[in-house]
Amino acid sequence: MNLFQYEYMQLALVSALIIGLTAPALGIYLVQRRLALIGDGIGHVALTGVGAGLLFQTSPVIMAVIAATVGAVVIELIRERGRTSGDLALALLFYGGIAGGVVLVGLSDSTSSNLNAYLFGALSTASRTDVATIAVLGTAVLIAMIGLRPALFAVCHDEEYARVSGLPVRALNLLLAVTTAITVTIAMRAVGVLLISALMVVPVATAQQVTRGFRSTMAAAMALGLFAGGAGIWMAAVADTAPGASVVVLAIASFVVVTLLAAGWRRLRRARPQPAPAPEPHEVVLGGS
Repeated sequence: MNLFQYEYMQLALVSALIIGLTAPALGIYLVQRRLALIGDGIGHVALTGVGAGLLFQTSPVIMAVIAATVGAVVIELIRERGRTSGDLALALLFYGGIAGGVVLVGLSDSTSSNLNAYLFGALSTASRTDVATIAVLGTAVLIAMIGLRPALFAVCHDEEYARVSGLPVRALNLLLAVTTAITVTIAMRAVGVLLISALMVVPVATAQQVTRGFRSTMAAAMALGLFAGGAGIWMAAVADTAPGASVVVLAIASFVVVTLLAAGWRRLRRARPQPAPAPEPHEVVLGGS
Protein backbone atom coordinates (compact mmCIF):
# COMPACT_ATOMS: atom_id res chain seq x y z
CA MET A 1 0.00 0.00 0.00
CA ASN A 2 1.31 3.45 -0.95
CA LEU A 3 1.12 5.53 2.21
CA PHE A 4 1.63 8.74 0.25
CA GLN A 5 -1.91 8.46 -1.08
CA TYR A 6 -3.03 9.78 2.31
CA GLU A 7 -3.17 13.52 2.82
CA TYR A 8 -1.28 13.53 6.12
CA MET A 9 1.73 11.86 4.48
CA GLN A 10 1.62 14.30 1.58
CA LEU A 11 1.57 17.22 4.01
CA ALA A 12 4.44 15.66 5.97
CA LEU A 13 6.49 15.25 2.79
CA VAL A 14 5.93 18.84 1.65
CA SER A 15 6.83 20.18 5.09
CA ALA A 16 10.00 18.08 5.29
CA LEU A 17 11.14 19.21 1.84
CA ILE A 18 10.63 22.89 2.69
CA ILE A 19 12.49 22.58 5.99
CA GLY A 20 15.22 20.44 4.42
CA LEU A 21 15.82 23.23 1.91
CA THR A 22 15.55 26.15 4.34
CA ALA A 23 17.59 24.93 7.32
CA PRO A 24 20.94 24.44 5.46
CA ALA A 25 20.48 27.75 3.59
CA LEU A 26 20.53 29.47 6.98
CA GLY A 27 22.89 27.01 8.66
CA ILE A 28 25.81 27.78 6.36
CA TYR A 29 25.99 31.31 7.79
CA LEU A 30 25.82 30.00 11.36
CA VAL A 31 28.64 27.54 10.63
CA GLN A 32 30.66 30.38 9.11
CA ARG A 33 30.22 32.37 12.34
CA ARG A 34 31.16 29.42 14.59
CA LEU A 35 27.59 29.34 15.94
CA ALA A 36 26.69 25.85 14.82
CA LEU A 37 24.82 25.08 18.04
CA ILE A 38 22.73 28.25 18.22
CA GLY A 39 19.76 26.34 16.84
CA ASP A 40 19.77 24.19 19.96
CA GLY A 41 19.87 27.25 22.19
CA ILE A 42 17.01 28.99 20.41
CA GLY A 43 15.13 25.70 20.41
CA HIS A 44 15.32 25.64 24.18
CA VAL A 45 13.97 29.18 24.33
CA ALA A 46 11.19 28.13 21.96
CA LEU A 47 10.39 25.40 24.47
CA THR A 48 9.72 28.17 26.99
CA GLY A 49 7.23 29.63 24.54
CA VAL A 50 5.59 26.23 24.11
CA GLY A 51 5.29 25.93 27.88
CA ALA A 52 3.73 29.39 28.09
CA GLY A 53 1.26 28.48 25.37
CA LEU A 54 0.25 25.28 27.14
CA LEU A 55 -0.02 27.08 30.48
CA PHE A 56 -2.17 29.96 29.22
CA GLN A 57 -4.05 27.78 26.72
CA THR A 58 -2.98 29.77 23.69
CA SER A 59 -1.23 28.65 20.50
CA PRO A 60 2.10 27.03 21.53
CA VAL A 61 3.56 27.69 18.07
CA ILE A 62 2.82 31.43 18.16
CA MET A 63 4.22 31.69 21.69
CA ALA A 64 7.29 29.73 20.55
CA VAL A 65 7.86 32.14 17.66
CA ILE A 66 7.64 35.13 20.01
CA ALA A 67 9.90 33.59 22.66
CA ALA A 68 12.50 32.37 20.15
CA THR A 69 12.62 35.72 18.34
CA VAL A 70 12.98 37.73 21.54
CA GLY A 71 15.63 35.33 22.86
CA ALA A 72 17.63 35.42 19.63
CA VAL A 73 17.58 39.23 19.47
CA VAL A 74 18.55 39.60 23.14
CA ILE A 75 21.46 37.20 22.79
CA GLU A 76 22.69 38.96 19.66
CA LEU A 77 22.60 42.33 21.43
CA ILE A 78 24.43 40.87 24.43
CA ARG A 79 27.08 39.43 22.12
CA GLU A 80 27.48 42.70 20.24
CA ARG A 81 27.39 45.27 23.03
CA GLY A 82 28.45 43.48 26.16
CA ARG A 83 31.54 41.69 27.28
CA THR A 84 29.82 38.32 27.12
CA SER A 85 31.33 36.08 24.46
CA GLY A 86 29.27 34.20 21.91
CA ASP A 87 29.85 30.88 23.67
CA LEU A 88 28.76 32.21 27.05
CA ALA A 89 25.71 33.91 25.58
CA LEU A 90 24.80 30.63 23.91
CA ALA A 91 25.15 28.79 27.22
CA LEU A 92 22.79 31.28 28.87
CA LEU A 93 20.35 30.63 26.05
CA PHE A 94 20.60 26.88 26.59
CA TYR A 95 20.13 26.76 30.34
CA GLY A 96 17.66 29.59 30.75
CA GLY A 97 15.48 28.36 27.89
CA ILE A 98 15.15 24.77 28.97
CA ALA A 99 14.73 25.70 32.65
CA GLY A 100 11.91 28.10 31.82
CA GLY A 101 10.28 25.55 29.53
CA VAL A 102 10.36 22.78 32.13
CA VAL A 103 8.92 25.06 34.82
CA LEU A 104 6.07 26.32 32.63
CA VAL A 105 5.21 22.88 31.26
CA GLY A 106 5.18 21.55 34.81
CA LEU A 107 2.74 24.26 35.87
CA SER A 108 0.39 23.47 32.99
CA ASP A 109 -1.97 20.51 32.84
CA SER A 110 -0.59 19.17 29.56
CA THR A 111 0.38 15.54 29.11
CA SER A 112 3.86 14.33 28.29
CA SER A 113 2.74 13.39 24.78
CA ASN A 114 2.00 17.05 24.02
CA LEU A 115 5.49 18.03 25.12
CA ASN A 116 7.13 15.17 23.19
CA ALA A 117 5.51 16.41 19.99
CA TYR A 118 7.56 19.61 20.27
CA LEU A 119 10.71 17.99 21.63
CA PHE A 120 11.01 15.28 18.97
CA GLY A 121 8.61 16.44 16.26
CA ALA A 122 5.23 15.18 15.11
CA LEU A 123 5.27 15.82 11.39
CA SER A 124 2.59 13.24 10.61
CA THR A 125 0.06 15.33 12.56
CA ALA A 126 0.74 18.56 10.64
CA SER A 127 -2.43 20.23 9.36
CA ARG A 128 -2.92 22.26 6.20
CA THR A 129 -2.59 25.41 8.28
CA ASP A 130 0.73 24.19 9.71
CA VAL A 131 2.05 23.40 6.23
CA ALA A 132 0.91 26.76 4.89
CA THR A 133 2.72 28.51 7.76
CA ILE A 134 5.86 26.47 7.13
CA ALA A 135 5.71 27.26 3.40
CA VAL A 136 5.26 31.03 3.86
CA LEU A 137 7.91 31.46 6.57
CA GLY A 138 10.31 29.04 4.90
CA THR A 139 10.03 30.91 1.59
CA ALA A 140 10.71 34.21 3.37
CA VAL A 141 13.84 32.79 5.00
CA LEU A 142 15.06 31.35 1.68
CA ILE A 143 14.57 34.66 -0.13
CA ALA A 144 16.51 36.50 2.58
CA MET A 145 19.37 34.00 2.73
CA ILE A 146 19.84 33.78 -1.05
CA GLY A 147 19.03 37.39 -1.94
CA LEU A 148 21.34 38.86 0.71
CA ARG A 149 24.08 36.25 0.30
CA PRO A 150 26.98 38.64 -0.53
CA ALA A 151 26.23 40.94 2.41
CA LEU A 152 25.57 38.11 4.87
CA PHE A 153 28.74 36.31 3.79
CA ALA A 154 30.78 39.47 4.32
CA VAL A 155 29.37 39.93 7.83
CA CYS A 156 29.94 36.29 8.78
CA HIS A 157 33.43 36.14 7.28
CA ASP A 158 34.84 39.42 8.63
CA GLU A 159 32.53 41.67 10.62
CA GLU A 160 35.01 44.54 10.88
CA TYR A 161 35.66 44.58 7.14
CA ALA A 162 31.91 44.53 6.49
CA ARG A 163 31.43 47.50 8.84
CA VAL A 164 34.22 49.47 7.15
CA SER A 165 32.66 48.66 3.77
CA GLY A 166 29.49 50.41 4.86
CA LEU A 167 27.26 47.37 5.34
CA PRO A 168 24.55 47.58 8.05
CA VAL A 169 26.23 44.99 10.26
CA ARG A 170 23.84 45.27 13.20
CA ALA A 171 20.77 44.94 10.99
CA LEU A 172 22.24 41.92 9.20
CA ASN A 173 23.17 40.24 12.50
CA LEU A 174 19.65 40.81 13.82
CA LEU A 175 18.25 39.43 10.57
CA LEU A 176 20.26 36.25 11.07
CA ALA A 177 19.02 36.01 14.66
CA VAL A 178 15.37 36.46 13.67
CA THR A 179 15.53 34.05 10.72
CA THR A 180 17.20 31.47 12.96
CA ALA A 181 14.33 31.80 15.42
CA ILE A 182 11.78 31.46 12.61
CA THR A 183 13.52 28.41 11.16
CA VAL A 184 13.66 26.72 14.54
CA THR A 185 9.99 27.27 15.21
CA ILE A 186 8.77 26.10 11.79
CA ALA A 187 11.00 23.03 12.04
CA MET A 188 9.74 22.29 15.54
CA ARG A 189 6.81 20.29 14.17
CA ALA A 190 9.10 18.36 11.81
CA VAL A 191 12.16 17.27 13.76
CA GLY A 192 11.60 18.77 17.23
CA VAL A 193 13.58 21.38 19.11
CA LEU A 194 16.16 18.81 20.20
CA LEU A 195 17.14 17.87 16.64
CA ILE A 196 16.75 21.05 14.59
CA SER A 197 20.44 21.99 14.74
CA ALA A 198 21.27 18.77 12.92
CA LEU A 199 19.41 19.94 9.79
CA MET A 200 21.14 23.32 10.00
CA VAL A 201 24.66 21.94 10.41
CA VAL A 202 25.02 18.38 9.10
CA PRO A 203 24.21 19.08 5.41
CA VAL A 204 26.64 22.02 5.49
CA ALA A 205 29.37 19.86 7.04
CA THR A 206 28.70 17.20 4.41
CA ALA A 207 28.90 19.66 1.53
CA GLN A 208 32.20 21.05 2.84
CA GLN A 209 33.82 17.67 2.27
CA VAL A 210 33.48 17.96 -1.52
CA THR A 211 33.11 21.68 -2.30
CA ARG A 212 35.36 24.70 -2.02
CA GLY A 213 33.50 27.95 -2.72
CA PHE A 214 30.76 29.40 -0.53
CA ARG A 215 28.14 29.39 -3.29
CA SER A 216 28.78 25.77 -4.28
CA THR A 217 28.77 24.69 -0.63
CA MET A 218 25.44 26.42 -0.06
CA ALA A 219 23.88 24.79 -3.14
CA ALA A 220 25.19 21.33 -2.21
CA ALA A 221 24.01 21.69 1.41
CA MET A 222 20.52 22.66 0.27
CA ALA A 223 20.42 19.68 -2.09
CA LEU A 224 21.53 17.35 0.72
CA GLY A 225 18.91 18.82 3.06
CA LEU A 226 16.26 18.27 0.39
CA PHE A 227 17.37 14.65 0.01
CA ALA A 228 17.39 14.03 3.77
CA GLY A 229 13.92 15.54 4.14
CA GLY A 230 12.32 13.55 1.34
CA ALA A 231 14.12 10.27 1.99
CA GLY A 232 13.55 10.58 5.72
CA ILE A 233 9.77 10.80 5.28
CA TRP A 234 9.86 7.82 2.90
CA MET A 235 11.91 5.85 5.43
CA ALA A 236 9.48 6.75 8.21
CA ALA A 237 6.53 5.62 6.07
CA VAL A 238 8.14 2.30 5.14
CA ALA A 239 9.82 1.40 8.44
CA ASP A 240 7.23 3.04 10.74
CA THR A 241 9.82 5.20 12.48
CA ALA A 242 9.65 8.75 13.82
CA PRO A 243 9.78 11.16 10.83
CA GLY A 244 12.03 13.76 12.46
CA ALA A 245 14.55 11.23 13.73
CA SER A 246 14.55 9.47 10.34
CA VAL A 247 15.39 12.72 8.56
CA VAL A 248 18.29 13.42 10.92
CA VAL A 249 19.61 9.85 10.76
CA LEU A 250 19.73 10.02 6.95
CA ALA A 251 21.47 13.40 7.09
CA ILE A 252 24.16 11.98 9.39
CA ALA A 253 24.46 8.82 7.27
CA SER A 254 25.02 11.03 4.21
CA PHE A 255 27.79 12.85 6.08
CA VAL A 256 29.53 9.57 6.97
CA VAL A 257 29.28 8.18 3.42
CA VAL A 258 30.44 11.40 1.71
CA THR A 259 33.30 11.86 4.19
CA LEU A 260 34.55 8.31 3.62
CA LEU A 261 34.28 8.61 -0.16
CA ALA A 262 36.04 11.99 -0.17
CA ALA A 263 38.84 10.67 2.05
CA GLY A 264 39.26 7.62 -0.19
CA TRP A 265 39.37 9.77 -3.31
CA ARG A 266 42.03 12.07 -1.82
CA ARG A 267 44.09 9.08 -0.73
CA LEU A 268 43.80 7.55 -4.21
CA ARG A 269 44.98 10.77 -5.80
CA ARG A 270 47.99 10.95 -3.51
CA ALA A 271 48.90 7.33 -4.24
CA ARG A 272 48.63 7.76 -8.00
CA PRO A 273 52.13 8.16 -9.55
CA GLN A 274 52.71 11.63 -10.81
CA PRO A 275 54.16 12.08 -14.31
CA ALA A 276 57.80 13.06 -14.35
CA PRO A 277 58.37 16.72 -15.17
CA ALA A 278 59.53 17.42 -18.68
CA PRO A 279 63.24 18.22 -18.91
CA GLU A 280 64.01 21.87 -19.27
CA PRO A 281 65.33 22.77 -22.70
CA HIS A 282 69.06 23.55 -22.72
CA GLU A 283 70.17 26.77 -24.26
CA VAL A 284 72.16 26.12 -27.40
CA VAL A 285 75.02 28.57 -28.00
CA LEU A 286 76.21 28.80 -31.55
CA GLY A 287 79.82 29.67 -31.91
CA GLY A 288 80.85 32.30 -34.39
CA SER A 289 83.75 32.62 -36.77
